[in-house]
Amino acid sequence: MTNPKTYQLFINGQWSDSDTAQTVDVISPSNETVVAKIQNGSAADAQRALEAADKAQKEWKKVPPKKRADVVKKLIEEIKKSREFLAELLVKEQGKLLRVAQMEVDVTCTFLEYACEWARQIEGDIVPSDNENEHIFIHKIPRGVVAAITAWNFPLALAGRKIGPALIAGNSIVVKPTSETPLATLELGNLAIKAGMPPGLLNIITGPGRVMGTAMVESPITKMVTMTGSTPAGQSIARAAAQNLTHVQLELGGKAPFIVLADADIDEAVSGALHSRFDNCGQVCTCNERLYVHESVYDEFMAKFMAKVKAIKVGDPMDPSSDMGPKVNAAELKHMQELVDISVKEGATLAHGGSRPQGAEFEKGFWFEPTILTDVRQDMTIIHEESFGPILPVVKFSTFEQAIEYANDCEYGLACMVYTNDMSLIMRLNQELEFGEVYVNRGHGEQHQGFHNGYKLSGSGGEDGKYGFEQYLEKKTFYVKFNA
Repeated sequence: MTNPKTYQLFINGQWSDSDTAQTVDVISPSNETVVAKIQNGSAADAQRALEAADKAQKEWKKVPPKKRADVVKKLIEEIKKSREFLAELLVKEQGKLLRVAQMEVDVTCTFLEYACEWARQIEGDIVPSDNENEHIFIHKIPRGVVAAITAWNFPLALAGRKIGPALIAGNSIVVKPTSETPLATLELGNLAIKAGMPPGLLNIITGPGRVMGTAMVESPITKMVTMTGSTPAGQSIARAAAQNLTHVQLELGGKAPFIVLADADIDEAVSGALHSRFDNCGQVCTCNERLYVHESVYDEFMAKFMAKVKAIKVGDPMDPSSDMGPKVNAAELKHMQELVDISVKEGATLAHGGSRPQGAEFEKGFWFEPTILTDVRQDMTIIHEESFGPILPVVKFSTFEQAIEYANDCEYGLACMVYTNDMSLIMRLNQELEFGEVYVNRGHGEQHQGFHNGYKLSGSGGEDGKYGFEQYLEKKTFYVKFNA
């Protein structure tokens, strides 16, 4: 048996060891074996990466955007060449199904490709002055060094989502993936070298968030922080960034309601509810976290829905016949069991699942069954606490107004899904739902040209599309007085 690979820090276009001389094991969620080891970086390592990024950005910002895009396109080609290797690495470190991992690699490329399309669309404004013989130019300019902190559920795609717009806008970037799933992101360092990317533009470092992440956020070198992760972590970042008034962009937790109204297409709603709950073992920020079904269609919906839930095959994520893999780590698995136990204690009925699957193949790893809770009340813990896993509480409601009230009764406001064919109700949804993303008659899954934006404790700033790209740009107003 070969020893697991130890990944170094990728700083200034080359690999180097942390000054801590410490490493951390990356554990397979499927069988708890050590997949690889990573450097347990320090604040000093973060400073090295930021200084390298700062130096590189001073030259990069002078490069025309079209030529920046040419560099990023070379990175895309290298990612495509490594598609299967990266996908298998994602399966090993995160436990997602192979086909989902392959899709993640593809989405990483399309995030970068979409960013490249903005190279010729970085446009400012010319506005009239109140003074004679004067013009006012508003320029869009790079912010500088971007610190990117990513989550463990889609580590590679989230890195691509931030790297693309950062580089095309003329910034440099330091990426810190989580210690649970850093490997595919670290491999981007090797691909950046193959693509001929100038040293220092892309830096990838690993280490504890409370040490390395804090150093990144608090540094005066950092001009923007973009983070995807938990709400408590986002709140800490916002506080740390405040001392330098650093621009912060946060995509945080969610507790998305999935509403089935009386006139819904039941078969479509069942399909949407299924994949929107159990995709990636429920580890998606926009996942269906609470299901509201109108009383007139409840029995029909639940009969069809439960049949499909019971047919979900939990198993080896490399097996094409598997429908769902494991949770990412032991702490997440423990959280699942605690939520089920609390729900039952509060009066919910365990309609399906609720524990580790049976069988020798599930003795090791972080496995949990698809779980459905019925007889759930709006005031229960499971309705308000984010599960981020394959547990779904189901609530019966009577009126449209009640459904909206229940949906909005939440500290999060990221995504919501509603099934109805009543256009008058659809228009009301636009006015009354307190969520940054609303999906009507389809399950979750945003598109690059949209705007991935959360309300309340789900974050601020947003990613994707025109409005997401503009987060990576600063504005400079230029007053020019001239002789007539």
